[in-house]
Amino acid sequence: MGSFWKPGSERPTYRPSVAFRGDEEFPLGLFEDSSHLSIEKRRHKHPIYKHRHELLYLVKAHAVTVVIGETGCGKTTQLPQYLSEAGWAEGGRLIACTQPRRIAAQTVALRVAEEMGVSVGAEVGYSIRFEEVTTPGKTRIKFLTDGVLIREMMADPLLSKYSVIMVDEAHERSVTTDVLLGLLKKIQKRRPELRVIIASATMDATNVAAFFDTSAEKFKASAAKESLPDRTPGMISVEGRSHSVRVHYSIEPVPSYLLASVSTTLSIHKLEPPGDILLFLTGQDDVDAAVQLLTTEAEQLPRKSTGLVVLPLYAGLSRADQELVFRPAPQGRRKVIVSTNIAETSVTIPGIVYVIDSGFSKQRFYNPLTDVDALVVAPISRASAEQRAGRAGRMRPGKCFRLYSEDTYCNDMKAETIPEIQRSNLVSTVLQLKALGIDNIMRFDWLAPPSSEAMIRALELLFAIGVLDTDAKLTPLGHQVAEFPLEPMMAKMLLSSNSYSCSPEAVTIAAMLSVQSIWVSSKGRQKELDDARDSFAVVEGDHVTYLNVYESFLRAKQSPQWCHQHLINYQAMKTVVDVRKQLSRLLQQLGFSLKSCDGDTKCILKAVTAGFFAHAAELEPSGDSYKLVRGGQRMYIHPSSVLFRTTPKWVVFHSVMVTERMYMREVAVTDSDWLFEVAPHYFDRRRRSHTLG
Repeated sequence: MGSFWKPGSERPTYRPSVAFRGDEEFPLGLFEDSSHLSIEKRRHKHPIYKHRHELLYLVKAHAVTVVIGETGCGKTTQLPQYLSEAGWAEGGRLIACTQPRRIAAQTVALRVAEEMGVSVGAEVGYSIRFEEVTTPGKTRIKFLTDGVLIREMMADPLLSKYSVIMVDEAHERSVTTDVLLGLLKKIQKRRPELRVIIASATMDATNVAAFFDTSAEKFKASAAKESLPDRTPGMISVEGRSHSVRVHYSIEPVPSYLLASVSTTLSIHKLEPPGDILLFLTGQDDVDAAVQLLTTEAEQLPRKSTGLVVLPLYAGLSRADQELVFRPAPQGRRKVIVSTNIAETSVTIPGIVYVIDSGFSKQRFYNPLTDVDALVVAPISRASAEQRAGRAGRMRPGKCFRLYSEDTYCNDMKAETIPEIQRSNLVSTVLQLKALGIDNIMRFDWLAPPSSEAMIRALELLFAIGVLDTDAKLTPLGHQVAEFPLEPMMAKMLLSSNSYSCSPEAVTIAAMLSVQSIWVSSKGRQKELDDARDSFAVVEGDHVTYLNVYESFLRAKQSPQWCHQHLINYQAMKTVVDVRKQLSRLLQQLGFSLKSCDGDTKCILKAVTAGFFAHAAELEPSGDSYKLVRGGQRMYIHPSSVLFRTTPKWVVFHSVMVTERMYMREVAVTDSDWLFEVAPHYFDRRRRSHTLG
């Protein structure tokens, strides 16, 4: 192939817009294809199958089992089935398998249900935020996100219905995964018979085992000591994929990873033999842009050439669109999956032979000194790079094209991703732990301790919004806020709406902000999208604009055609309807009435301000930027906001996006008098440096 060359050989004369260096080409001979085999025979071909008895022995003998299994070994789909077959789900007990992402919980549940010959929601189910697909008394294996399992502890602190809890993809070290590991260690002191499995692709097993080793601790148990499992964790390593992956590096740094990824995709399609392509980008905007570019290029290919089927994959995608990526490409066509990092782990996409790694992902970073929490495009770690490359070797020999140099990989990338707990805002985490009765947060058993500065900031904010009292105990309001599967400020907005008689409107706004985006991709249609958004826009800001969109959707009788006409994502709006019902039910269960303000936007804005007053910003004298009240940072209204071309004196916002500037997203107009009204204690302390009005 002309555009790839072996080190030491002559550089080829043909040069596309991106050039790589790499290893020898793998032979084009026969490769193993197991698609024709029965499900049972395919299960037996997983590398983990030969370790089945050893795994079951370790789970029976040890309270904690650490399973290190490379990508493709089958640990995610097979281990829960082995446990069920061994009797761990008998007598009404459940086997839980947690995933760091919602899409993984859904797709793995579908796969396991297919292998077991049952329907999803029966013997195999899943539970994600705002969606429970299980049958009490019938479900034996339950896939769920880490966060959902933590929320279950509020009703059942000891997770008494579970016999085994498998924490999958633990190497990702999300905040909820780290919190869950600490909580499970705590639960096992009260429930020593509970089995915990920590499954990971790349992780320091020794550190995890040491964290869970409680063999030297004294503890009391009602059961006979002989019947209890060994409290020294068992460890096992399972070999991974059986197919080789050739890795190719970019010769030079690429000026744009987005354009380079599109160019590389087209080069692979032109010069490589059949096989689907998986392209890793950073977020929904990048994914949509690449899909648009590739779709345009695919339309210009000669009719006789193999066609491209270009599909996006990200967390905010509808279930139907997510499922498209797992279907085989039509005969004579090549599938291209353009994905965020959700395809790094757990999810196996059949047919992938080529992986293109941009070298970047969106990562959450929180600066406790400036109190800014934002998603930032940042380089991935070497561990993530290996995970991405491994996607190419799941079904047959593959190739990975890295859009960065080998020198960058070896010398500039970190070995492991920094645990999210050490780079995140801890407000929701602290509230969850407090709600679970863990008052001394600083002494909680962390696998990786968060910074004391971030912890103090979280406690300060929770006190400011009335969730904690002066002794750092949950207030009555705090207990109510903890009931909602929402970030604390959003839940405070909902509960405050009752005082302003606008609960139905606040519930709608919260539901709209709970989906990733209600708008379709803007790439190539930015003017159309701006016009569509402007047709609903109001001077009060994005929150009331969202309310207009939802009410118009209802007036159109939830029509898909209406959504298409206004460039609105129909599946996202259906999700909003479902989430709104659940939030309304929760409010009513807490004794709140759903009384409407009948269009009084002042009431709605006051409720928004009551929840998000800590995200208040004042227009700078220059008139081109804002100054954040809490921290003093310079902020700008994001171009996607309906307030982008306006300059209200005071605003509150929902989230921050950091690029070359700090942008406020989902922005609402507020008033200095309202800020004093809803939080006099908060702004009074800051009057010297932040004069309101």
